[in-house]
Amino acid sequence: MKKPILIILGALVAANVLAWSIAFNGSQALEVVFFDVGQGDAIFIEDPYGHQILIDGGPDMAVVNKLAQEMPLGDKTIDLMILTHPDHDHINGLIEVLKQYQVDNILWTGLTRETAEFKKWHELVEEEGAQVIIAKAGQRLLFAPDISLEILYPKEDLAGQDPKNINNTSIVARLVFEGSSFLFTGDIYQSVEKEIAVRTDILKISHHGSKTSSAEEFIQEVAPKIAVISVGQDNPYGHPHQTVLAVLEKFAISVLRTDQDGDIKIISNGADYKIQ
Repeated sequence: MKKPILIILGALVAANVLAWSIAFNGSQALEVVFFDVGQGDAIFIEDPYGHQILIDGGPDMAVVNKLAQEMPLGDKTIDLMILTHPDHDHINGLIEVLKQYQVDNILWTGLTRETAEFKKWHELVEEEGAQVIIAKAGQRLLFAPDISLEILYPKEDLAGQDPKNINNTSIVARLVFEGSSFLFTGDIYQSVEKEIAVRTDILKISHHGSKTSSAEEFIQEVAPKIAVISVGQDNPYGHPHQTVLAVLEKFAISVLRTDQDGDIKIISNGADYKIQ
C-alpha cells in the first residue's frame, strides 16, 4: 500500500505540486527522536504512514549509528532530508548519511559556503539525484490529511547567497499531527524568533540553549509544554545558558536535554505524548 506525500508551495507558486510515495508501515503514532550527537542537532521523524525524515546530522558520524538503531534492519532509504543551515554541527553528519542512504528528497536554503564540508555535502547532493527543494516561508509539506510540516522561515529565497550570520538563515519548521505540534528552530537568534512565534506543544530550543536565543517574550508566546535542548556534555560554549533555563523554569516548562537524557523520543497519537 502506498501513501503519497505532497509538497504544496505558497500562494504565489501554488501551481507547483510535487508528489512521491513510500510504503505504509501500519503504525498509528508519530515518533520524533532528538538524537544525542554531542554538540549539534540531529532529529529523526517517522510518521504513522512510514515517512522517514531527518533534520540535520550533527557534527560527526554518530548519526549513522543512531539511524541504524531507529530504522528497520536493511532500510536504507530516507524520504526527506532537511539541512537547516550549513554549520559544522548540523551538516557534517549528513555527509555520511548521503554516502550510506538513498535520500529521495532534500530541503535546504540553497545558500553557499566556502568550507570543505559544505562543498562535499553539495557534491554528494548533486550525485544523489534527489528532488531538491529550496525552503521558503509559506511552503507546506503534506504527508497525509492530518500530518504536515509548515515552513515558517526563511522569509526570502536564499539560494546562492553567502550570509555572514549563518545561524539566522536556519530553516524553521512546525510539524503538526492532528492536535499536536512540534517546532524545530535550528540555530536562530532572538531577532528571528520575533518573526516566527507560534504556539506549539514541543519546542526544540534554538542554538543549543545559547543566550542568543529563547527570549522570554518568545517562550511566553509559543507556550510549549516541553522544551528539548540538543547539547553536548561539557561543551566549551556554556550551553545551555543559565538565562535560558531560568526563562523555561519561570513558565514551568518541562525541559529535556540530550546531554543529560541521551536520545529523547517523543511519541504522539495526535493528542497525547509519551516520552522515552
